[in-house]
Amino acid sequence: MKLVCSQSDLSTNLSIVSRAVPSRPTHPVLANILLQADAQTNSVSLTAFDLSLGIRTTFSAEVIQSGAIALPARLLVDITSRLPEGEITLEDESASTAETPGGEGIIVTLTPKSGRYQLRAMGAEEYPELPIIENIEAIHLTSAALIEGLRGCLFATSSDETKQVLTGVHLTLKQDALEFAATDGHRLAVVETLNESAIASSENQLEVTVPNRAMRELERMLAHSSSEEETVALYFDQGQIVFQWQNQRLTSRILEGQYPAYRLLIPRQFERQLTLDRKQLVSTLERIAVLANQKNNIVKISMDGDAEEITLSVESQDVGSAIESMPAQISGEDIDIAFNVKYLMEGLKALPSQEIQMQLNGNLTPVIFTPLSGLKMTYLAMPVQLRS
Repeated sequence: MKLVCSQSDLSTNLSIVSRAVPSRPTHPVLANILLQADAQTNSVSLTAFDLSLGIRTTFSAEVIQSGAIALPARLLVDITSRLPEGEITLEDESASTAETPGGEGIIVTLTPKSGRYQLRAMGAEEYPELPIIENIEAIHLTSAALIEGLRGCLFATSSDETKQVLTGVHLTLKQDALEFAATDGHRLAVVETLNESAIASSENQLEVTVPNRAMRELERMLAHSSSEEETVALYFDQGQIVFQWQNQRLTSRILEGQYPAYRLLIPRQFERQLTLDRKQLVSTLERIAVLANQKNNIVKISMDGDAEEITLSVESQDVGSAIESMPAQISGEDIDIAFNVKYLMEGLKALPSQEIQMQLNGNLTPVIFTPLSGLKMTYLAMPVQLRS
């Protein structure tokens, strides 16, 4: 195998796929990145796979001789990222013919415009193949719809591996929309994005839960590599899901287990309703949260309908206290309610509009936050009990 490519192309694509290289591989070959060079198409594909998440990217290069090889990921990324811009020649040969001691094997030589680097590699035949989903019709989604949905809910997934199904994002394809949901048991984020190109049919229904790690990588890759109008092809079958666009591909296993019936958690009627300036609320929370007790991290919100304002306060026995007020349009009786300040801020930051609506019944029942314009999103936060 022999090819010539630019340092920037190789380094950029390596940084994308290396995120799927496991930190503690269960098999030595998984610590590698599979490089496949095709002289007919003058293209190079890079693949990383941890047996759950797989990423493949393809870029153009001058391929003099086709071939495939598994290269040590960490070393290759570290070396390539530090090389100067310009062309790099990459070729392999057996260790017995190379000028490198250490016995049999495969040696890959990287030759930039100055210098030479040699790495021990493994045969491509040892590398596991990415899952292939055949004879399944693709669902076509816009990049913008996927990015909007993921940004609006990824933060609400659980990090508790014992509740594995809650560590994923639940995707539901409706007639002309794609719904994203995430919950960790304390909060719930639901985003519905219009997607006219994805029309559900009786044969083409989608309702799956995908690990949050895979969804974070998908959102990162789409944000850096595609326009909003980019079409992403989605395939799913037998425990696997594949997203494919341009010259990039992400595959992931699907989480098993019944996802909670989250729509039943959202109240239909409310006794109290507030309209608030989201940015002002977030900046106020950020200021007073500095004094929140790290043990409970609680913020109290007191409604005052006569004054048309809410008062936010925190109290930390060992540190001090803080209190601030801000205007609000309020309907319903006054009430004091408390939240985990981290959960409240993360949800408010994800809401896309300047003005938001806060709807609630009692001080221990679910509270709903929704934007008054833009994306159709619902954020549900459970209040915490105030200590008297």
